[in-house]
Amino acid sequence: MRIRSRPNKRLVAILAAVIAVSGTVSMQTGWLSRAGSVLERSQPGLYSVERFIDGDTIAVDMNGHVESVRFIGIDTPETHKPDTPVQCWGPEASAYTQALIGRSKVRLASDALSTNRDRYGRLLRYVYLPDGTLVNRELVLDGQAFYYPYFPFGKSAVFGAAQEAAMAARKGIWSACEPERTSGGGWVSSPRDS
Repeated sequence: MRIRSRPNKRLVAILAAVIAVSGTVSMQTGWLSRAGSVLERSQPGLYSVERFIDGDTIAVDMNGHVESVRFIGIDTPETHKPDTPVQCWGPEASAYTQALIGRSKVRLASDALSTNRDRYGRLLRYVYLPDGTLVNRELVLDGQAFYYPYFPFGKSAVFGAAQEAAMAARKGIWSACEPERTSGGGWVSSPRDS
């Protein structure tokens, strides 16, 4: 003989009433929309940009702690390096980065082949826009940054191909400057002679 258990009608009625009252109260007080707003602002891995330092470095608010973030695998012409003049296309690259990111939050991703921080203590990261755009790659592809192959990182081939495309199309740096490799592995850019 099988005994069926029936849901307690009284318990079901009480639970339904609690849910209905909770929904009504949350809508009237705005609690539900505030909770959604808090969740949106606190998505893990999505950070506000506090300031733009130059074309390849930003400062982000990581849950109340501001961190400098250096973009992995790229180098933009100098604009703020001590004892170094502003290089050709440096201001343009900085402005481009600021315009590309704008007021968007950014998602940061490390690379298993790269170190966590550089020698200046900055986090080394890939920087993504909320729509999935990889800012590092876009800067190279649009001729705003150099591909920097001197430290290992997983997207090296992608960035190398992006630089070849920018060079072939004479975009950005490649249109107005004479980029030269330095003995330290970086790049310097001087204005192109007219």
